[in-house]
Amino acid sequence: MELGLLRTALFVPGNRPDRVDKAVKTSADAVIIDLEDALPLTEKEASRSKVRDKILEHAERKIIVRVNSLDSPFFQGDLTEVITGNLACLMVPKVESAAHVREINENLLKVEKEKGMVQGTVSIIPLIESAGAVQNIFQITAEKTEPPRIYCVAFGAADYTLDMGIEITKEGTELSYPRARIAVASRAARIEPPLDTPFMMDLKDMEALKVDAGRAKRLGFQGKLCIHPNQIEPLHAIFSPTKEEILYAERVVQVFEEAEREGSAAITLDGKFIDYAVVERARRILKVAEHIIKR
Repeated sequence: MELGLLRTALFVPGNRPDRVDKAVKTSADAVIIDLEDALPLTEKEASRSKVRDKILEHAERKIIVRVNSLDSPFFQGDLTEVITGNLACLMVPKVESAAHVREINENLLKVEKEKGMVQGTVSIIPLIESAGAVQNIFQITAEKTEPPRIYCVAFGAADYTLDMGIEITKEGTELSYPRARIAVASRAARIEPPLDTPFMMDLKDMEALKVDAGRAKRLGFQGKLCIHPNQIEPLHAIFSPTKEEILYAERVVQVFEEAEREGSAAITLDGKFIDYAVVERARRILKVAEHIIKR
């Protein structure tokens, strides 16, 4: 299944099938069924079959499963039980190097072969959650496995700040550096824009959520991970082009193409300079709008 645009991806614990059913009915672009942090150790193995059943039941929905990390005793079992042809993607926590990406690919190749699946069916979203991962981010995003695996990467600020020995604040200045590195590395590696960390400071503070999401958008993130359904609509508004932006983008493309046919590649529109870079941004806005309309 193609993941397409991910403005929001809503976490839900894998040991609660009832919550999965509720999550898939929301307007979130994707649902992440969690086998890692949301589950106690005693329920991780028993929850796998529940997760697999929900993947099959909601085959029409974009389902991502966050499995346990490579170095955990649960990783292999997670892959064996939850991977099906209906699974959109795996989110893998604590990825810190290109070697980790290669190891994940090797494990996926084995499981896909065992299950008679086309190799490369399952894409991955590595979670960037440590100083080491931030330092190695371009090597991670640029790792070209065969078949290709990485759809995008996601930032996990809770574990990152724990690793750094710092605190997450509403102002978010402590996250500016890792966010910028992650976004630039994703673009340089020509993969999809990254997903930002969940906003966890105050689930009732929608204005703070919007401000935090705005910071990520301005740095080049395509969307944000969610931990509560009430975060979905505000985030969709932040990460979607406005009606005015869409209309202006349409005018930019139309006027520029007309000028180009007449032999000009540098024009003005409403007093603003328009060249190929401006037109390309307008086309990207229209592409995002098209994805949203199709959803």
